[in-house]
Amino acid sequence: MRKAAELISRQAPIVINHNVYESLTPDQSRVVVSLSKQRAYLLSGDQVAIDTPISSGKRAGMTPTGQFTVMEKDKDHRSNVYGDFKDRAGRTVRAGISVRIDSAPSGTHFVGAPMLWFMRLTGEGVGMHVGILPGYPASHGCIRMPAQTAEMFYSRVKTSTSVEVTN
Repeated sequence: MRKAAELISRQAPIVINHNVYESLTPDQSRVVVSLSKQRAYLLSGDQVAIDTPISSGKRAGMTPTGQFTVMEKDKDHRSNVYGDFKDRAGRTVRAGISVRIDSAPSGTHFVGAPMLWFMRLTGEGVGMHVGILPGYPASHGCIRMPAQTAEMFYSRVKTSTSVEVTN
């Protein structure tokens, strides 16, 4: 098995076309996500403003393909499903849990995982947001992005922006 650092170093870097990005308004933008390439593109017409690595769902079908629109934007979103069980003092008792599977230990409460610069694509909770990019599909279905590009996408899309997710 390859080390994560080796996988990450093999990922093509973020490419920003500043001329296109600076003139791009939310009314003109659209997003294309390629699951096979593990890349997302912020576009103005056919011009690429940003080409960024992503990490999508770890199994086929976890990140749905098709035509979507940004349904909601929340820069400080927290997951309703994935996170940690914490005690009254805020200490993590169990990390990386799913409320669909795991039961809360006595005296703990659920704290959802942070999903900064969240852009919702489905009613089931799939969206684009800041996350860990190990160099391969690793999420529960969301499209994880580097912090820099997630914020840049967020600032140039609006609710109703078109997002195409392809294999």
